Amino acid sequence: MSAAEDATPISVAEAAVLFDDLRSAPTLVIAVSGGPDSTALLVLAARWRAGRKRGPAFLAVTVDHGLRPESAREARAVKRLCTQLGVRHRTLRWTGDKPATALQEEARRVRYELLAAAARGAGAPYVLTAHTLDDQAETVLLRMARGSGISGLGAMARQTVLPAAGVSARKSSAIVLVRPLLDLPKKRLIATLAAMGFTFVDDPSNRDPRFTRPRLRALMPALADEGLGAHRLALLARRMRRADATIEAAVDAAIDVVSGGAWSGGGPITIDAEKWGRLPAEVSLRLLGRAIDRLGQEGPLKLGKLEALHATLEAARTEKIRLRRTLAGALITLSGGQILVERAPPRSGPARKTLTTRQHRPGGGPERR
Repeated sequence: MSAAEDATPISVAEAAVLFDDLRSAPTLVIAVSGGPDSTALLVLAARWRAGRKRGPAFLAVTVDHGLRPESAREARAVKRLCTQLGVRHRTLRWTGDKPATALQEEARRVRYELLAAAARGAGAPYVLTAHTLDDQAETVLLRMARGSGISGLGAMARQTVLPAAGVSARKSSAIVLVRPLLDLPKKRLIATLAAMGFTFVDDPSNRDPRFTRPRLRALMPALADEGLGAHRLALLARRMRRADATIEAAVDAAIDVVSGGAWSGGGPITIDAEKWGRLPAEVSLRLLGRAIDRLGQEGPLKLGKLEALHATLEAARTEKIRLRRTLAGALITLSGGQILVERAPPRSGPARKTLTTRQHRPGGGPERR
């Protein structure tokens, strides 16, 4: 797509396609900070709904992180816009102490928890956010810099299930995060607002070099000159998600082969070491990771540590050496041609903190999108 096409306003017909799969939902929560992306999401959704006889009700939610003195005023501006568009609005505030480090990561976590809680209260199965093609490209670069594997390089999907913090993980309680604008460049959203006469907030944190995303954002023009623009990076993410889904299907099938059937319950998992060793490396790696995730109790499993254990386990299997290791709260034992994965015994000494596994949520921090 040319630069000129990147800056054309979004038509009514295009907007209909963006939201059509959500038409049967009773209520949709729309996250609106007041920035150009979320303002465009709100305006496009309202225009789409106004053109239909029936469709979902809307609840726009602004999360005020309280990190900038202007945030309360910006939330009031969003409320006025919602009143103009005939959309209900709520402002939710992040109260309490703010962390001295990893501020944006914690702000993002709190934002999603508040949005999910608002959705449950409103009976809304979906929360809509305004992540764009540009955000997708930045996420790919961020994951590359952090050494992510295939799953991480898949970046953001159109739909992601939000973890149910403090809520039982019943399917009925799951809230789905939807990113209708994920394939659209930011320039088109700004052009749409300009064509319709709407203004938006300019958040200086989007350019603050103290944070990683703004630094990556500043690199994008130079990368685009070398052919590595947002469209190319988003294409890479789509291909990685396709490969990831294929590998996950192979892992599903491999579990039956190496364990004699699907895993159930919370008991120990037994894996035939020789059959496991004959699997493609990525499949055997993920299968081992799934077993550890299922029984471990110490939070997210790091890919690098899993890879190190996989290599050690494979070497011990080849040399027919007994091996016993712990990782992420799971105990892994190689003995007698079998790999046994079970819950590790409690550590001795001072009580250790209980870590909560959080689903990684790709996307922006508290930036005004």
